[in-house]
Amino acid sequence: MDIEMELQELSVIVPVRNEEKAVGFVLDEILSLGISPKNVVVVDGGSTDKTVEIAKSRGVLVVAQEGKGKADAIKTGLKYTSTPYVLVIDGDGTYPAKYIPKLLATAKSNDCDIAIGVRLQGKESQKFIFKLGNKVLTLFFNLLFGVKLRDVLSGMYLAKSDKLRRVDFEMKGFSVESEVVAHFASLGSVCEEVVEYRSRIDPKAKKLKVFHGFKIAVDMIRLTWRYSPAFLVFILGSLALVPGLVLGAWVGYHYFFTGINYYMKGLVAIMLTLAGFNSLIAAIVALYLKRVEIRINKQLEDIRRDINRIKSSGVA
Repeated sequence: MDIEMELQELSVIVPVRNEEKAVGFVLDEILSLGISPKNVVVVDGGSTDKTVEIAKSRGVLVVAQEGKGKADAIKTGLKYTSTPYVLVIDGDGTYPAKYIPKLLATAKSNDCDIAIGVRLQGKESQKFIFKLGNKVLTLFFNLLFGVKLRDVLSGMYLAKSDKLRRVDFEMKGFSVESEVVAHFASLGSVCEEVVEYRSRIDPKAKKLKVFHGFKIAVDMIRLTWRYSPAFLVFILGSLALVPGLVLGAWVGYHYFFTGINYYMKGLVAIMLTLAGFNSLIAAIVALYLKRVEIRINKQLEDIRRDINRIKSSGVA
């Protein structure tokens, strides 16, 4: 199938707020690929500059966001899409639209539910503190969900429309990307494609701050409770290992070097250590069972898809 025809299976959602210096550039890049303007939805979050006027001048659909935050922007945009695939891309010019065909090809060839644009960053594209924060948060996410992803906070990703509509979109602010990835990592399939990451066209419009990273980490824990509560409970229980081992070391030191016996404290140390160790083992088992559940769900989805394909062939 011709690439331009394939791109007609795709809608693009561009959340914006006060991006007058970047939105025109972003839309021009998207439209230059041959994507129909009617399949490009710009969701405005209450801009006070010329963002809306510039977007409308490109002939795309511009809608007012319902609610606040990026999660509500995506929910609003989904109401105006009807194509099999949807791509979400930030409106600040940091993600080159030329990678959209690659993301679509990756999603199709791997039959995955979401294809994430993994940011390949230049030296000046992002401050060191934000690069480090992204790596730490991605590592934290991988630990919580038992996956090996490279960029769970990317603002450019392509997903199957029907699957993306099932995301709750309850996380506010900059946690929406981690919520989307958590949903697909737990209930679907994820693939990745490397994309270029550029500096913002308008640096003054940057909204992300360092403290947002801590909120994202907390929201990741909340997402773990939603998608894998058993693992979260057991991994928190395993923290009993820390006081257990510390107290045990203290009791052991006095037993061997001072001759003082702390029997009760020693018993408490043993109980804490055993409880923490057992919780850690249970957490590992819970994580393994979650991965098995994901594989089973994926196989069932493949079976349903094959059955529907056979039925369609029979009708034809």
